[in-house]
Amino acid sequence: MLLWSLLVIFAAVTEQADLLTLVAPSSVFEGDSIVLKCQGVENWKIQKMTYHKDNKELSVFKKVSDFLIQSAVLSDSGNYFCSTKGNIFLWDKRSNIVKIKVQELFQHPVLTASSFQPIEGGPVSLKCETQLSPQRLDVQLQFCFFRENQVLGSRWSSSPELQIPAMWSEDTGSYWCEAETVTHRIRKQSLQSQIHVQRIPISNVSLETRAPGGQVTEGQKLILLCSVTAGTGNVTFSWYREATGTSLGMKTQHSLSAELEIPAVKESDAGKYYCRADNGHESIQSKVVNIPVRIPVSRPVLTLRSPGAQTAVGDLLELHCEALRGSPPILYRFYREDVTLGNSSAPSGGGASFNLSLTAEHSGNYSCEADNGLGAQHSEAVPVSISGPDGHRRDLMTAGVLWGLFGVLVFIGVALLLYSLFHKISGESSATNEPRGDCRQNPQEFTYSSPIPKMEELQPVYVNVGSVDVDVVYSQVWSIQQPESSANIRTLLENKDSQVIYSSVKKS
Repeated sequence: MLLWSLLVIFAAVTEQADLLTLVAPSSVFEGDSIVLKCQGVENWKIQKMTYHKDNKELSVFKKVSDFLIQSAVLSDSGNYFCSTKGNIFLWDKRSNIVKIKVQELFQHPVLTASSFQPIEGGPVSLKCETQLSPQRLDVQLQFCFFRENQVLGSRWSSSPELQIPAMWSEDTGSYWCEAETVTHRIRKQSLQSQIHVQRIPISNVSLETRAPGGQVTEGQKLILLCSVTAGTGNVTFSWYREATGTSLGMKTQHSLSAELEIPAVKESDAGKYYCRADNGHESIQSKVVNIPVRIPVSRPVLTLRSPGAQTAVGDLLELHCEALRGSPPILYRFYREDVTLGNSSAPSGGGASFNLSLTAEHSGNYSCEADNGLGAQHSEAVPVSISGPDGHRRDLMTAGVLWGLFGVLVFIGVALLLYSLFHKISGESSATNEPRGDCRQNPQEFTYSSPIPKMEELQPVYVNVGSVDVDVVYSQVWSIQQPESSANIRTLLENKDSQVIYSSVKKS
Protein backbone atom coordinates (compact mmCIF):
# COMPACT_ATOMS: atom_id res chain seq x y z
CA MET A 1 0.00 0.00 0.00
CA LEU A 2 2.80 2.33 0.81
CA LEU A 3 4.56 1.49 -2.46
CA TRP A 4 1.51 2.29 -4.50
CA SER A 5 1.18 5.62 -2.84
CA LEU A 6 4.75 6.48 -3.64
CA LEU A 7 4.19 5.67 -7.33
CA VAL A 8 1.17 7.89 -7.54
CA ILE A 9 3.05 10.77 -5.97
CA PHE A 10 5.93 10.28 -8.41
CA ALA A 11 3.63 10.25 -11.45
CA ALA A 12 1.91 13.43 -10.37
CA VAL A 13 5.19 15.22 -9.94
CA THR A 14 6.40 14.01 -13.38
CA GLU A 15 3.19 15.05 -15.13
CA GLN A 16 3.44 18.44 -13.60
CA ALA A 17 7.01 18.73 -14.88
CA ASP A 18 6.26 17.36 -18.44
CA LEU A 19 3.53 19.75 -19.67
CA LEU A 20 3.42 19.82 -23.54
CA THR A 21 3.88 23.11 -25.39
CA LEU A 22 3.40 23.63 -29.18
CA VAL A 23 5.74 26.28 -30.55
CA ALA A 24 4.88 27.92 -33.98
CA PRO A 25 5.91 31.11 -35.91
CA SER A 26 3.85 34.13 -35.09
CA SER A 27 3.58 35.44 -38.69
CA VAL A 28 3.37 33.28 -41.78
CA PHE A 29 3.10 34.29 -45.44
CA GLU A 30 2.55 32.21 -48.50
CA GLY A 31 5.71 30.39 -49.39
CA ASP A 32 7.18 30.57 -45.93
CA SER A 33 8.35 27.44 -44.12
CA ILE A 34 6.36 26.52 -40.97
CA VAL A 35 8.12 24.53 -38.24
CA LEU A 36 5.94 23.20 -35.38
CA LYS A 37 7.76 22.10 -32.25
CA CYS A 38 6.11 20.02 -29.53
CA GLN A 39 8.12 20.66 -26.33
CA GLY A 40 7.96 19.46 -22.69
CA VAL A 41 8.53 15.73 -23.00
CA GLU A 42 11.47 13.34 -23.31
CA ASN A 43 11.79 10.44 -25.73
CA TRP A 44 11.96 7.67 -23.07
CA LYS A 45 8.69 8.75 -21.60
CA ILE A 46 6.54 8.45 -24.77
CA GLN A 47 5.47 5.80 -27.19
CA LYS A 48 4.43 8.26 -29.99
CA MET A 49 3.97 11.97 -30.78
CA THR A 50 1.17 13.29 -33.00
CA TYR A 51 0.58 16.71 -34.63
CA HIS A 52 -2.94 17.84 -35.28
CA LYS A 53 -4.68 20.49 -37.31
CA ASP A 54 -8.28 21.29 -36.67
CA ASN A 55 -8.55 18.04 -34.68
CA LYS A 56 -7.22 15.99 -37.54
CA GLU A 57 -3.99 14.11 -37.42
CA LEU A 58 -1.26 15.54 -39.62
CA SER A 59 1.67 13.34 -38.78
CA VAL A 60 2.64 10.70 -36.19
CA PHE A 61 6.18 10.14 -34.85
CA LYS A 62 7.61 7.45 -32.57
CA LYS A 63 9.85 9.94 -30.90
CA VAL A 64 9.97 13.60 -30.21
CA SER A 65 10.06 15.34 -33.64
CA ASP A 66 9.26 18.68 -35.30
CA PHE A 67 6.60 19.05 -37.97
CA LEU A 68 7.62 20.99 -41.12
CA ILE A 69 5.46 22.66 -43.76
CA GLN A 70 7.93 23.37 -46.58
CA SER A 71 5.99 26.15 -48.36
CA ALA A 72 2.94 27.50 -46.70
CA VAL A 73 -0.22 28.16 -48.59
CA LEU A 74 -3.41 29.84 -47.54
CA SER A 75 -5.05 26.48 -46.91
CA ASP A 76 -2.43 25.74 -44.24
CA SER A 77 -4.18 28.20 -41.94
CA GLY A 78 -5.85 26.55 -38.94
CA ASN A 79 -5.64 25.42 -35.24
CA TYR A 80 -2.65 23.25 -34.46
CA PHE A 81 -1.67 21.22 -31.38
CA CYS A 82 0.39 18.16 -30.54
CA SER A 83 -0.16 15.12 -28.28
CA THR A 84 1.87 12.27 -26.81
CA LYS A 85 1.04 8.76 -25.66
CA GLY A 86 2.98 7.98 -22.48
CA ASN A 87 4.50 4.74 -21.19
CA ILE A 88 4.10 3.28 -17.72
CA PHE A 89 5.71 6.37 -16.26
CA LEU A 90 3.62 8.96 -18.17
CA TRP A 91 0.02 9.39 -18.93
CA ASP A 92 -1.21 10.70 -22.33
CA LYS A 93 -0.68 14.42 -22.80
CA ARG A 94 -1.98 17.21 -25.18
CA SER A 95 -0.40 20.57 -25.92
CA ASN A 96 -1.90 23.95 -26.12
CA ILE A 97 -3.69 25.02 -29.33
CA VAL A 98 -1.86 27.43 -31.66
CA LYS A 99 -3.81 29.30 -34.30
CA ILE A 100 -1.83 29.85 -37.51
CA LYS A 101 -3.02 32.21 -40.23
CA VAL A 102 -1.10 32.11 -43.51
CA GLN A 103 -1.16 35.57 -45.02
CA GLU A 104 -1.40 36.21 -48.75
CA LEU A 105 1.99 37.19 -50.19
CA PHE A 106 0.39 38.84 -53.25
CA GLN A 107 -3.10 38.99 -54.58
CA HIS A 108 -4.41 36.83 -57.38
CA PRO A 109 -3.52 38.60 -60.65
CA VAL A 110 -6.17 40.19 -62.80
CA LEU A 111 -5.76 40.31 -66.58
CA THR A 112 -6.61 43.65 -68.16
CA ALA A 113 -6.50 44.63 -71.85
CA SER A 114 -6.50 47.93 -73.70
CA SER A 115 -9.51 46.51 -75.56
CA PHE A 116 -11.36 43.22 -75.32
CA GLN A 117 -12.93 43.90 -78.75
CA PRO A 118 -10.00 45.30 -80.76
CA ILE A 119 -10.20 46.21 -84.42
CA GLU A 120 -8.39 43.71 -86.60
CA GLY A 121 -4.92 44.88 -87.41
CA GLY A 122 -4.76 47.15 -84.37
CA PRO A 123 -2.49 46.72 -81.33
CA VAL A 124 -3.54 45.41 -77.92
CA SER A 125 -1.82 45.87 -74.56
CA LEU A 126 -2.26 43.13 -71.92
CA LYS A 127 -1.46 43.68 -68.23
CA CYS A 128 -1.25 41.21 -65.35
CA GLU A 129 -2.13 43.25 -62.25
CA THR A 130 -1.41 42.15 -58.66
CA GLN A 131 -0.20 43.67 -55.35
CA LEU A 132 2.38 42.48 -52.82
CA SER A 133 1.76 42.50 -49.06
CA PRO A 134 3.06 45.73 -47.53
CA GLN A 135 5.24 43.62 -45.20
CA ARG A 136 6.84 41.80 -48.16
CA LEU A 137 7.42 44.50 -50.74
CA ASP A 138 10.93 43.19 -51.37
CA VAL A 139 9.64 40.00 -52.97
CA GLN A 140 10.30 39.77 -56.75
CA LEU A 141 7.63 38.50 -59.08
CA GLN A 142 7.60 37.40 -62.73
CA PHE A 143 4.71 37.12 -65.20
CA CYS A 144 3.55 35.05 -68.14
CA PHE A 145 0.61 35.45 -70.59
CA PHE A 146 -1.42 32.75 -72.31
CA ARG A 147 -3.96 32.39 -75.15
CA GLU A 148 -5.78 29.09 -75.55
CA ASN A 149 -3.01 27.25 -73.64
CA GLN A 150 -0.32 28.82 -75.80
CA VAL A 151 2.37 30.98 -74.25
CA LEU A 152 2.57 34.51 -75.61
CA GLY A 153 5.75 36.51 -75.85
CA SER A 154 9.01 35.23 -74.37
CA ARG A 155 7.41 33.21 -71.55
CA TRP A 156 8.30 34.55 -68.08
CA SER A 157 9.21 38.20 -67.78
CA SER A 158 9.70 40.65 -64.94
CA SER A 159 7.35 43.06 -66.76
CA PRO A 160 3.64 42.73 -65.95
CA GLU A 161 2.72 44.04 -69.44
CA LEU A 162 2.68 42.50 -72.92
CA GLN A 163 2.33 44.50 -76.14
CA ILE A 164 0.74 42.76 -79.14
CA PRO A 165 1.47 44.91 -82.24
CA ALA A 166 -1.49 43.71 -84.31
CA MET A 167 -4.48 41.54 -83.59
CA TRP A 168 -6.07 39.45 -86.32
CA SER A 169 -9.30 37.52 -86.53
CA GLU A 170 -7.49 34.26 -85.74
CA ASP A 171 -6.28 35.83 -82.46
CA THR A 172 -9.82 35.73 -81.03
CA GLY A 173 -9.95 33.49 -77.91
CA SER A 174 -9.45 33.14 -74.13
CA TYR A 175 -6.58 34.97 -72.48
CA TRP A 176 -5.13 34.83 -68.97
CA CYS A 177 -1.89 35.48 -67.08
CA GLU A 178 0.13 33.99 -64.25
CA ALA A 179 2.32 35.59 -61.57
CA GLU A 180 4.89 33.79 -59.48
CA THR A 181 7.78 34.48 -57.18
CA VAL A 182 11.27 34.23 -58.59
CA THR A 183 11.91 31.31 -56.22
CA HIS A 184 9.00 29.50 -57.90
CA ARG A 185 7.36 28.88 -54.47
CA ILE A 186 4.09 30.66 -55.16
CA ARG A 187 2.31 30.86 -58.53
CA LYS A 188 -1.11 32.32 -59.08
CA GLN A 189 -3.29 32.48 -62.18
CA SER A 190 -5.81 35.09 -63.21
CA LEU A 191 -9.28 34.39 -64.41
CA GLN A 192 -9.71 33.83 -68.16
CA SER A 193 -10.93 36.73 -70.27
CA GLN A 194 -12.42 36.54 -73.76
CA ILE A 195 -10.98 38.80 -76.49
CA HIS A 196 -12.94 39.05 -79.74
CA VAL A 197 -11.18 40.68 -82.72
CA GLN A 198 -13.44 42.81 -84.94
CA ARG A 199 -12.93 42.67 -88.73
CA ILE A 200 -13.55 45.77 -90.90
CA PRO A 201 -14.67 45.35 -94.54
CA ILE A 202 -12.60 46.64 -97.45
CA SER A 203 -13.28 50.18 -98.69
CA ASN A 204 -11.86 52.76 -101.13
CA VAL A 205 -9.71 50.60 -103.39
CA SER A 206 -7.36 52.60 -105.64
CA LEU A 207 -4.67 51.84 -108.24
CA GLU A 208 -1.56 53.99 -108.66
CA THR A 209 1.53 53.79 -110.85
CA ARG A 210 5.08 54.32 -109.68
CA ALA A 211 7.81 54.79 -112.28
CA PRO A 212 11.24 56.46 -112.35
CA GLY A 213 10.85 60.14 -113.09
CA GLY A 214 7.09 59.96 -112.62
CA GLN A 215 6.38 58.74 -116.16
CA VAL A 216 6.16 55.26 -117.63
CA THR A 217 8.99 54.79 -120.11
CA GLU A 218 9.70 51.90 -122.44
CA GLY A 219 12.37 49.57 -121.06
CA GLN A 220 12.12 50.83 -117.47
CA LYS A 221 10.47 49.39 -114.34
CA LEU A 222 6.79 49.98 -113.56
CA ILE A 223 5.10 49.34 -110.19
CA LEU A 224 1.30 49.03 -109.92
CA LEU A 225 0.28 49.91 -106.34
CA CYS A 226 -3.14 48.65 -105.18
CA SER A 227 -4.25 50.08 -101.83
CA VAL A 228 -7.31 50.41 -99.57
CA THR A 229 -8.10 53.08 -96.99
CA ALA A 230 -9.92 50.64 -94.68
CA GLY A 231 -10.12 46.89 -94.19
CA THR A 232 -8.65 44.36 -91.79
CA GLY A 233 -7.38 40.83 -91.86
CA ASN A 234 -5.71 39.04 -94.72
CA VAL A 235 -6.36 41.11 -97.83
CA THR A 236 -6.05 39.51 -101.26
CA PHE A 237 -4.94 41.96 -103.98
CA SER A 238 -5.17 41.18 -107.71
CA TRP A 239 -4.35 43.19 -110.85
CA TYR A 240 -6.05 43.15 -114.26
CA ARG A 241 -5.74 44.64 -117.76
CA GLU A 242 -9.09 45.90 -119.00
CA ALA A 243 -8.54 44.90 -122.64
CA THR A 244 -8.09 41.21 -121.82
CA GLY A 245 -9.63 40.86 -118.34
CA THR A 246 -6.96 38.34 -117.37
CA SER A 247 -5.22 38.51 -114.00
CA LEU A 248 -1.67 39.87 -114.06
CA GLY A 249 -0.86 38.76 -110.52
CA MET A 250 -2.23 38.13 -107.00
CA LYS A 251 -0.91 38.68 -103.46
CA THR A 252 -2.41 37.93 -100.00
CA GLN A 253 -0.98 39.70 -96.95
CA HIS A 254 -1.74 41.57 -93.70
CA SER A 255 -1.48 44.98 -95.31
CA LEU A 256 -3.53 47.84 -96.70
CA SER A 257 -1.50 47.87 -99.93
CA ALA A 258 0.45 45.61 -102.25
CA GLU A 259 2.69 46.11 -105.28
CA LEU A 260 2.95 44.38 -108.66
CA GLU A 261 6.19 45.00 -110.53
CA ILE A 262 6.69 44.96 -114.32
CA PRO A 263 10.50 44.78 -114.71
CA ALA A 264 10.75 46.22 -118.25
CA VAL A 265 7.79 48.04 -119.82
CA LYS A 266 7.08 47.50 -123.52
CA GLU A 267 5.22 49.77 -125.91
CA SER A 268 2.45 47.14 -126.08
CA ASP A 269 1.92 47.46 -122.29
CA ALA A 270 0.18 50.81 -122.75
CA GLY A 271 -3.52 50.60 -121.89
CA LYS A 272 -6.09 50.60 -119.08
CA TYR A 273 -5.62 48.73 -115.80
CA TYR A 274 -7.51 48.15 -112.52
CA CYS A 275 -7.13 46.11 -109.31
CA ARG A 276 -9.34 44.32 -106.75
CA ALA A 277 -9.08 43.82 -102.96
CA ASP A 278 -10.89 41.24 -100.80
CA ASN A 279 -10.66 40.34 -97.08
CA GLY A 280 -13.45 37.79 -97.01
CA HIS A 281 -16.40 40.17 -96.89
CA GLU A 282 -16.62 41.39 -100.48
CA SER A 283 -14.29 41.91 -103.46
CA ILE A 284 -14.00 45.63 -104.24
CA GLN A 285 -12.66 46.99 -107.58
CA SER A 286 -10.68 50.17 -108.12
CA LYS A 287 -11.28 52.74 -110.86
CA VAL A 288 -9.75 52.07 -114.28
CA VAL A 289 -6.42 53.85 -114.79
CA ASN A 290 -5.03 54.61 -118.25
CA ILE A 291 -1.27 54.06 -118.43
CA PRO A 292 0.54 55.61 -121.43
CA VAL A 293 4.01 54.37 -122.27
CA ARG A 294 6.48 57.00 -123.50
CA ILE A 295 9.01 55.92 -126.12
CA PRO A 296 12.56 57.34 -126.13
CA VAL A 297 13.63 58.83 -129.46
CA SER A 298 15.64 56.70 -131.87
CA ARG A 299 18.79 57.95 -133.59
CA PRO A 300 17.70 60.71 -135.99
CA VAL A 301 18.61 60.96 -139.66
CA LEU A 302 19.77 64.30 -141.10
CA THR A 303 18.82 65.08 -144.72
CA LEU A 304 20.16 68.12 -146.63
CA ARG A 305 18.08 69.71 -149.40
CA SER A 306 19.45 72.42 -151.75
CA PRO A 307 18.18 73.99 -155.06
CA GLY A 308 20.91 72.50 -157.26
CA ALA A 309 23.14 69.48 -157.44
CA GLN A 310 25.87 71.48 -155.70
CA THR A 311 25.52 73.94 -152.88
CA ALA A 312 26.75 77.44 -153.61
CA VAL A 313 26.99 80.71 -151.77
CA GLY A 314 23.59 82.37 -151.64
CA ASP A 315 21.64 79.08 -151.84
CA LEU A 316 18.97 78.30 -149.20
CA LEU A 317 19.95 75.00 -147.56
CA GLU A 318 17.22 73.03 -145.77
CA LEU A 319 18.34 70.73 -142.95
CA HIS A 320 15.67 68.11 -142.18
CA CYS A 321 16.07 65.98 -139.02
CA GLU A 322 13.74 63.08 -138.21
CA ALA A 323 13.65 60.32 -135.58
CA LEU A 324 11.60 57.32 -136.72
CA ARG A 325 10.57 56.40 -133.11
CA GLY A 326 9.82 58.53 -130.09
CA SER A 327 6.89 59.96 -128.18
CA PRO A 328 6.03 63.59 -128.97
CA PRO A 329 6.78 66.37 -128.48
CA ILE A 330 10.30 66.10 -129.93
CA LEU A 331 12.79 68.96 -129.93
CA TYR A 332 15.35 68.95 -132.74
CA ARG A 333 18.66 70.84 -132.53
CA PHE A 334 20.88 71.52 -135.53
CA TYR A 335 24.68 71.79 -135.44
CA ARG A 336 27.62 72.69 -137.67
CA GLU A 337 30.91 71.41 -136.29
CA ASP A 338 29.17 70.94 -132.89
CA VAL A 339 28.12 74.60 -132.83
CA THR A 340 24.37 75.09 -132.41
CA LEU A 341 22.67 76.67 -135.41
CA GLY A 342 19.13 76.61 -134.03
CA ASN A 343 16.29 74.29 -133.00
CA SER A 344 12.83 73.32 -134.13
CA SER A 345 10.03 71.44 -132.37
CA ALA A 346 7.71 68.69 -133.60
CA PRO A 347 4.71 68.79 -131.20
CA SER A 348 3.00 65.80 -132.82
CA GLY A 349 6.11 63.79 -133.64
CA GLY A 350 7.78 63.28 -137.00
CA GLY A 351 10.63 65.44 -138.26
CA ALA A 352 11.48 69.14 -138.31
CA SER A 353 13.47 71.40 -140.64
CA PHE A 354 15.83 74.34 -140.31
CA ASN A 355 16.69 76.66 -143.22
CA LEU A 356 20.11 78.23 -143.65
CA SER A 357 21.22 80.89 -146.18
CA LEU A 358 24.70 79.76 -147.20
CA THR A 359 27.87 81.78 -147.16
CA ALA A 360 31.43 80.73 -147.97
CA GLU A 361 32.05 80.00 -144.26
CA HIS A 362 29.22 77.42 -144.02
CA SER A 363 31.27 74.52 -145.39
CA GLY A 364 31.76 71.74 -142.82
CA ASN A 365 30.09 68.80 -141.05
CA TYR A 366 26.43 69.14 -140.14
CA SER A 367 24.44 67.04 -137.62
CA CYS A 368 21.26 67.14 -135.60
CA GLU A 369 19.94 65.97 -132.25
CA ALA A 370 16.50 64.68 -131.21
CA ASP A 371 15.25 64.94 -127.61
CA ASN A 372 11.84 64.24 -126.07
CA GLY A 373 12.96 64.39 -122.45
CA LEU A 374 13.81 60.68 -122.26
CA GLY A 375 17.38 60.97 -123.50
CA ALA A 376 18.84 62.83 -126.49
CA GLN A 377 20.08 61.02 -129.62
CA HIS A 378 22.61 62.46 -132.09
CA SER A 379 22.66 61.84 -135.85
CA GLU A 380 25.65 61.01 -137.98
CA ALA A 381 27.58 63.96 -139.43
CA VAL A 382 26.92 64.99 -143.06
CA PRO A 383 29.71 66.96 -144.87
CA VAL A 384 28.78 70.03 -146.93
CA SER A 385 31.12 71.72 -149.49
CA ILE A 386 30.10 75.17 -150.77
CA SER A 387 31.40 76.65 -154.08
CA GLY A 388 32.07 80.40 -154.84
CA PRO A 389 29.36 82.96 -155.57
CA ASP A 390 29.61 82.65 -159.49
CA GLY A 391 30.54 79.01 -159.56
CA HIS A 392 27.09 77.79 -160.39
CA ARG A 393 26.60 80.41 -163.14
CA ARG A 394 30.06 79.67 -164.56
CA ASP A 395 29.24 75.98 -164.81
CA LEU A 396 26.09 76.75 -166.78
CA MET A 397 27.98 79.03 -169.18
CA THR A 398 30.69 76.43 -169.70
CA ALA A 399 28.12 73.79 -170.52
CA GLY A 400 26.42 76.18 -173.00
CA VAL A 401 29.69 76.99 -174.78
CA LEU A 402 30.58 73.32 -175.08
CA TRP A 403 27.22 72.49 -176.58
CA GLY A 404 27.58 75.44 -179.04
CA LEU A 405 31.04 74.28 -180.19
CA PHE A 406 29.75 70.78 -180.63
CA GLY A 407 26.93 72.10 -182.89
CA VAL A 408 29.40 74.11 -185.03
CA LEU A 409 31.65 71.09 -185.50
CA VAL A 410 28.70 68.95 -186.56
CA PHE A 411 27.67 71.65 -189.11
CA ILE A 412 31.22 71.92 -190.56
CA GLY A 413 31.48 68.17 -190.86
CA VAL A 414 28.24 67.90 -192.75
CA ALA A 415 29.27 70.79 -195.10
CA LEU A 416 32.65 69.16 -195.84
CA LEU A 417 30.98 65.86 -196.59
CA LEU A 418 28.56 67.46 -199.06
CA TYR A 419 31.37 69.47 -200.66
CA SER A 420 33.55 66.38 -201.14
CA LEU A 421 30.66 64.46 -202.67
CA PHE A 422 30.00 67.31 -205.14
CA HIS A 423 33.64 67.53 -206.30
CA LYS A 424 33.92 63.77 -206.61
CA ILE A 425 31.04 63.67 -209.02
CA SER A 426 32.54 66.55 -211.07
CA GLY A 427 35.98 64.86 -211.16
CA GLU A 428 34.63 61.60 -212.51
CA SER A 429 32.83 63.41 -215.32
CA SER A 430 36.02 65.30 -216.44
CA ALA A 431 38.22 62.19 -216.33
CA THR A 432 35.96 60.42 -218.78
CA ASN A 433 36.07 63.19 -221.51
CA GLU A 434 39.75 64.34 -221.41
CA PRO A 435 43.00 62.34 -221.97
CA ARG A 436 44.98 61.57 -218.85
CA GLY A 437 48.70 62.40 -218.69
CA ASP A 438 51.44 59.89 -218.10
CA CYS A 439 50.90 58.48 -214.71
CA ARG A 440 54.58 57.86 -214.25
CA GLN A 441 55.45 61.51 -214.31
CA ASN A 442 56.45 63.23 -211.11
CA PRO A 443 53.66 65.34 -209.92
CA GLN A 444 56.17 68.10 -209.08
CA GLU A 445 57.17 68.22 -212.76
CA PHE A 446 53.74 68.61 -214.16
CA THR A 447 53.53 70.42 -217.54
CA TYR A 448 50.89 71.02 -220.11
CA SER A 449 51.42 69.55 -223.62
CA SER A 450 49.67 72.39 -225.24
CA PRO A 451 48.95 75.93 -224.28
CA ILE A 452 45.95 76.36 -222.01
CA PRO A 453 43.23 78.08 -223.84
CA LYS A 454 41.76 81.18 -222.43
CA MET A 455 38.58 80.47 -220.52
CA GLU A 456 36.24 82.56 -218.49
CA GLU A 457 35.49 79.73 -215.96
CA LEU A 458 37.71 77.49 -213.82
CA GLN A 459 38.85 74.24 -215.46
CA PRO A 460 39.74 71.08 -213.47
CA VAL A 461 43.20 69.58 -214.00
CA TYR A 462 44.08 66.00 -212.94
CA VAL A 463 47.51 64.71 -211.87
CA ASN A 464 48.29 61.08 -210.99
CA VAL A 465 50.15 60.80 -207.69
CA GLY A 466 49.89 57.14 -206.92
CA SER A 467 52.26 54.29 -207.83
CA VAL A 468 51.56 52.12 -210.88
CA ASP A 469 52.20 49.01 -208.81
CA VAL A 470 48.98 49.35 -206.80
CA ASP A 471 45.38 49.02 -207.73
CA VAL A 472 44.50 52.55 -206.69
CA VAL A 473 45.51 55.77 -208.45
CA TYR A 474 45.42 59.03 -206.48
CA SER A 475 44.97 62.24 -208.38
CA GLN A 476 45.32 65.85 -207.34
CA VAL A 477 42.78 68.22 -208.76
CA TRP A 478 43.15 72.03 -208.69
CA SER A 479 40.56 74.51 -209.58
CA ILE A 480 42.42 77.60 -210.93
CA GLN A 481 41.90 80.72 -212.95
CA GLN A 482 43.43 80.88 -216.45
CA PRO A 483 47.09 81.69 -215.94
CA GLU A 484 49.15 83.98 -218.13
CA SER A 485 52.13 81.67 -218.30
CA SER A 486 53.31 78.18 -217.40
CA ALA A 487 55.39 79.60 -214.59
CA ASN A 488 52.30 80.79 -212.79
CA ILE A 489 50.79 77.31 -213.14
CA ARG A 490 53.78 75.70 -211.44
CA THR A 491 53.61 78.23 -208.66
CA LEU A 492 49.97 77.45 -208.03
CA LEU A 493 50.68 73.72 -208.07
CA GLU A 494 53.29 74.11 -205.37
CA ASN A 495 51.01 76.21 -203.07
CA LYS A 496 50.44 74.27 -199.87
CA ASP A 497 47.12 76.01 -199.15
CA SER A 498 45.43 74.71 -202.31
CA GLN A 499 42.50 72.43 -201.78
CA VAL A 500 43.34 68.73 -202.21
CA ILE A 501 40.74 66.09 -202.79
CA TYR A 502 41.66 62.39 -202.86
CA SER A 503 39.51 60.11 -204.96
CA SER A 504 39.68 56.35 -205.44
CA VAL A 505 40.18 55.44 -209.17
CA LYS A 506 40.63 51.87 -210.31
CA LYS A 507 43.21 51.04 -213.00
CA SER A 508 42.05 49.92 -216.42
